[in-house]
Amino acid sequence: MKNARILGGHRMWIWFILTSIIISLLVMLLTGSLQMGRNMRADAPLDEFEAHMDERIPTMMKLYGIPGCNIALVKDGEIAWIEGYGYADVESGRALTTDTPMSVQSITKSVTAWGVMRLRERGLIDLDTPVSQYLKSWQFPLSTYPAEKITVRQLLSHTSGMPLGDFTNTYYPGEDIPSNRDVMTGEAVLMRKPGTEFSYSNTGYNILEILIEDVTGQSFPEYIRTEVLLPLGMDNAAFDIDEEVTPYPPTGYNLREEPVPVYLYPSKASGGLFATAHDIARFAAAGMQENPVLSVESISRMYQPECRKVGIYGLIFEAYGFGHYIEKLPNGALSVSHGGQGNGIMTHMQAVPETGDAIVILTNSQRSWPFIAYVLSDWAQWRGFPSVGMGRIIWGHYVLCAVIGMLISASQLVILRLVSTFYQQKRTEFKLLRVSAAFILLGVLILCACQRYLFITSVFPVLSVWLGGTAFVFSIVLLLSVVLPTCPRKKDKL
Repeated sequence: MKNARILGGHRMWIWFILTSIIISLLVMLLTGSLQMGRNMRADAPLDEFEAHMDERIPTMMKLYGIPGCNIALVKDGEIAWIEGYGYADVESGRALTTDTPMSVQSITKSVTAWGVMRLRERGLIDLDTPVSQYLKSWQFPLSTYPAEKITVRQLLSHTSGMPLGDFTNTYYPGEDIPSNRDVMTGEAVLMRKPGTEFSYSNTGYNILEILIEDVTGQSFPEYIRTEVLLPLGMDNAAFDIDEEVTPYPPTGYNLREEPVPVYLYPSKASGGLFATAHDIARFAAAGMQENPVLSVESISRMYQPECRKVGIYGLIFEAYGFGHYIEKLPNGALSVSHGGQGNGIMTHMQAVPETGDAIVILTNSQRSWPFIAYVLSDWAQWRGFPSVGMGRIIWGHYVLCAVIGMLISASQLVILRLVSTFYQQKRTEFKLLRVSAAFILLGVLILCACQRYLFITSVFPVLSVWLGGTAFVFSIVLLLSVVLPTCPRKKDKL
């Protein structure tokens, strides 16, 4: 009898593993993971890559519910290809063209870093001097830690101890908008001692906006436009949007695929730039060659790791420099990048300076992370890298499919135990464990449902729905396994 139970247990585990694998593959098939897993031939002609993108991108946009995107390629240091797909506004049917300026969100930080390094080259600031020595029109609010010791270097590298900031504080074009200084007076309260660790901070970059204005006597948009944007040929890039401008920036679409009208931030330096894919491609290319804004030495300094422990971003990148994430590719080449995410918007810029390659992806959907990961992976394979850190999102996609498969398989197993007299038992020692697990799962699901923004939903917009659904079913099945009466086994009836 003991051997029979052991054999039955082994069969149960074999059944669980096999069904988990089969269901995981089905989930991958239904969510598009298997269809998206095709490789791009390395060093194929550009027109072949263009044709590949023309086929792949509309398919992925439909899969992830992305209305529109603009993509630009830099090859050998020159812009080689720009293309627009889909809609700037779904309701009106307005097409998203390549000359449409789009909110690039936190790619703005890379541009701001160039502006700060420009001040350094002109001898107007020093990276290791406390920022407070340059501020004339504003001062830090009181906090537990010494704000007067924060340096320019720490603000550029997100090691100042400043908070993330309120990125939901937005306004429509034409509305009265509070000043950046007023917003910073409320936000710029230190969370930790300056210089101790990495903590991504919009607030820190918005303090650099005040620094630039106080040092130059110019408004931040005016300084960046005259000192960075125009010299680099980024003619369509701007921080303010005229309601009459044509073409008007696209409507954004949030995680629920609801429209989000064009909005502005009170602070500009952390995420307020509007630009075309061509503009950002010009910017990426400028970092690979001599340009009229920064020396090779200054650009190289921005691309050097300043902080190697970057928290959750360490899953994708190895370090952060000044306004750029940094990683070493499998072929040993250095790659720099920055992405951006706002309500209804997601963007990414990635460059490999030593090979002269870069790609810019601008979308008007907050559901774009897996889409961006697939496009980047195709691009990396084409250029022979053969992968980039963002490609790990694809592996995360596979892992999540496996988790979903195991949850469904486990639910089936529990149901079988309920209906099969062979598996039912009188033992109750695991009832408390099952009840606890069920209520913990339900509690987590309720908590997640109440959040305005959920990281996993942003990274996996399709699979997160599957995960939530299967976790809910599994928790209900666990409760039923405790509540429903069990039948005795055959030997107990004798």
